[in-house]
Parts: sequence; structure tokens; C-alpha cells
Amino acid sequence: MERAALAGLLAAALVLLAGRHVIEALAAWGARQAIREDAPARHQTKAGTPTGGGLLLLVAAILGVVAAARPSPSIAVVILIMVGFGAIGLADDLLKVRRGKNLGLRARERLAAQALLAVVVGLYAFLVSPDGGALTVPRAGVIPLGWLYVPFATLFVMGFVNAANLADGLDGLAAGLGAIAAGAYVVIAFRAGMTGLGVVAAAVGGAWVAFLWFNAHPAQVIMGDVGSNTLGAALAALAIFTRTELLLVVVGVVFVAEALSVLAQVAYFKSTGGRRIFRMSPLHHHFELIGWAEPQIVTRFWLLGILAAVLGLLLI
Repeated sequence: MERAALAGLLAAALVLLAGRHVIEALAAWGARQAIREDAPARHQTKAGTPTGGGLLLLVAAILGVVAAARPSPSIAVVILIMVGFGAIGLADDLLKVRRGKNLGLRARERLAAQALLAVVVGLYAFLVSPDGGALTVPRAGVIPLGWLYVPFATLFVMGFVNAANLADGLDGLAAGLGAIAAGAYVVIAFRAGMTGLGVVAAAVGGAWVAFLWFNAHPAQVIMGDVGSNTLGAALAALAIFTRTELLLVVVGVVFVAEALSVLAQVAYFKSTGGRRIFRMSPLHHHFELIGWAEPQIVTRFWLLGILAAVLGLLLI
């Protein structure tokens, strides 16, 4: 536990110490946020905010782990997964900056790259699994999936990566939710006897908590896809290698709700010829459009995230 605390504190310190310099560098390089035309009107004030701060989070988390953890294959694999998905997000961010609009990788390009990497993750997880790809149901038992675990893990990883991306739409929302979920996974990993993964979770949690110093409303910097992809990949990888995939669905239920709101909106819109369930998706935009203030939405979603994390820990 001392190593986990060290990793979290070091990652947080790196973000706090380097944050201002990174923000200035991003602004000097012209890495500024472009806003979707169909976003709520109040979001237009965010245009020009430096973006890509997630690169600092990725580096800080890795350095925290390297400094505090004993080397192990599981730690190396999780870091590689974070770097891989972070790189896809970084490519997306760079294209947006280059084009000067909220248009990076095409959806099919982004999903293809994510799918390729997620399949590798799922295949590796299956091959090293001691239970042949069984899925643990909290408080119930296990479901043997065999080779079906590979497509399950592929969809699971892609789902959480994109859920984290969708949640990154309000100042501090994704960072706070990510820090809460990562904090829960420190406990989950240690309870599973996987102390190295607990150190990784602590480093991720520490980095994302510290990022709130700069990302809380009104945000001085946005993490960008490099940050949200890294966060989603880290949480998914921690769940896969602690064999608690369904537990992450509970702990990260706000992320899940954000993703499901988009899927439901699109499906309902197409099936009804243009009708909508929500005023706008993802879910946080719906609450904006019914009059909730941004800090109010973020705080309430954080509270739901805390309750979900506590429930998840009770289900261990």
C-alpha cells in the first residue's frame, strides 16, 4: 500500500508542477479546442481552450508507476495498453488541431484502430487467464466463456474507452469520475492480491485528481482524446487483469450511462424517423438543456460515481 501511495502522490505532484508549463506550451503550439457546431450554446465559450493535456496525465501516471512499483509483466501490459489507446487519441487530437475544427479521425478509422488493439488485449488476456476465459459475476460465481472471451474483452475495452471519451464533455467531469473509479480499483486490486495493478490504479487516480486543479470549471486545459482514451483503457485493463469486468460496470456506471444514452438516442432516432429520448446526448448535455448549471451536473455525477464505487467495493 505504501508503494501505491507513493505512485499516486508522485503522479499528482508531476501534474501539479508541470501543469502550468504544459498549458502554456499547448497554447503556444496552437493546440486549442474546437467546439462542435451542434453543442449547447454555452460551450462556445470553451473554444480556444488549450487541449491535449491528457498527454501529461499519461506521462505522469507512467512515471509514478515506474518509480514506485516492482516490475512485472502485468504492469508492463497495462502501461502498453494505456500508451496504445493514448496514441490513437493523440492522433485524433493532432488532426483536430491541424484542421482547426472538431474533426479528427473518421469514426471508422478510429474504431478500426481501437478494435485492432482491443483484439490483441482480449487475446492476450485469454491466453494468460488461469480460468480459461471465465467471466466473474459479483457475489454469484463465474461464467465460462472459453474463446468467446476474446470478442467480449474486445467490446469491453472499446466500450469503456469510448464511454470515457463521451463523458469528457464538461469541465472536470471525466477527470473526477476517472479518479473515483481508479481509487476504487486500488482497493479491488489489493483485495485480489495484485498489488502491482493497485499501484497502477493509484498512479492513474493521482494524476487525474491533480488534473482537476487545471480542469475544474472554468477549465484552463482540456485532456483531449489522448487523455480520455488513456483513462478508459486504464480502467478496462485493470478490470480485465483483476478479473472484475462486470464489477467495473458497477463502479463506472456513470460512464456506462453516458455511452448508453448515445446508443439509445441514435437507435430511437433512426427507428422513429427523427424522434428523441433526450434533448441531446450524451446524457450530461440533456441536463444542460433542461437548465442545470455545468458545475451542478458535474458535482451530481461525481456523487453518483462515488456511490457506484462504494457499491462496487461492497460487491467484491
